[in-house]
Amino acid sequence: MSMLVDCSNCRTPLQLPPGATSIRCALCQAVTQVADPRGFPPPHPHSTPSHHRHHYPPPSPAPAPAPAPSPYNHAPMGQPPSVHGRKRAVICGISYKYSRHELKGCVNDAKCMKYLLINRFKFPESSIITLTEEETDPLRRPTKQNIRMAMYWLVQGCQPGDSLVFHYSGHGSQQRNYNGDEVDGFDETLCPLDFETQGMIVDDEINATIVRPLPHGVKLHAIIDACHSGTVLDLPFLCRMDRTGRYVWEDHRPRSGVWKGTSGGEVVSFSGCDDDQTSADTAALSKVTSTGAMTFSFIQAVERDQATTYGNMLTAMRSTIRNTDNGLGGGVVTSLLTMLLSGGSLGAGMRQEPQLTANERFDVHSKLFSL
Repeated sequence: MSMLVDCSNCRTPLQLPPGATSIRCALCQAVTQVADPRGFPPPHPHSTPSHHRHHYPPPSPAPAPAPAPSPYNHAPMGQPPSVHGRKRAVICGISYKYSRHELKGCVNDAKCMKYLLINRFKFPESSIITLTEEETDPLRRPTKQNIRMAMYWLVQGCQPGDSLVFHYSGHGSQQRNYNGDEVDGFDETLCPLDFETQGMIVDDEINATIVRPLPHGVKLHAIIDACHSGTVLDLPFLCRMDRTGRYVWEDHRPRSGVWKGTSGGEVVSFSGCDDDQTSADTAALSKVTSTGAMTFSFIQAVERDQATTYGNMLTAMRSTIRNTDNGLGGGVVTSLLTMLLSGGSLGAGMRQEPQLTANERFDVHSKLFSL
């Protein structure tokens, strides 16, 4: 049976194959040496797991049962690796190539978002993990396991002043919620490359992994370009804005009282559309959001300096999507994206309205946007 061992550098839990005495971390590339697992005595049935032991997914309410505690509790303590820096990002683009769910442009979305973060917002390239089907490293392909590990990495060791970004371009869907913590009765989901065999990633897990652990002073922005993505981070408040700029914050806190906010940090999510395309099963995949439109509108708003406040950003994104026939000129990134996009991904007939959700209410017309 595979065991879990902490990476000696970044402390990410890694699955150790039976009998192996070392393992390379897919995230920071450090090699962790471990003793022969057969030399470890089994844990005492009444012992309490130490604080070094990890479960995967991270400890949180999750639909899947957690693996047994790892006996490898001797990973060195210390600060997170320098690769994290003050800014870090996870970028995921999935085209589902050669499948009946194939999309056009999602990998291009990932490339252009990475370019924007590096060149406009000065994110170090070494602090960005990109998961696409074009990656030759199998651990950088957008499978369910790899996306989970990347989300875990994104928030590990974050400190006040850190700015984090999670960008996803691919399929989104819904499944019926049975624990009563969704206003509309459905959980929103992301569909990894292997979702047909491994399942989808549910909003409850996303919230528990990258929202709830955030400490005071840390800021996370999510940009989710997928169908049914309005509340895919399960954040407590949704900004309902009309075309004149008037808005109200809808309260999406679960009736059960389960906390869906942070541990003091700040989270704002821009998503490709609302949750109201409801479907009780994965047949909703046929209604996927127009590929690349939301990512394009986000990048264009930044390049045209329309992203001064969060309200201006949301208004600009919606205007771009409503008026795609009026010309899409912009800066170097939008020009690159226009060149890369194919298959009429920004054609007429879009039926989507980007949404903004957050862990707390704020004045969207006065709060300045920054990454």
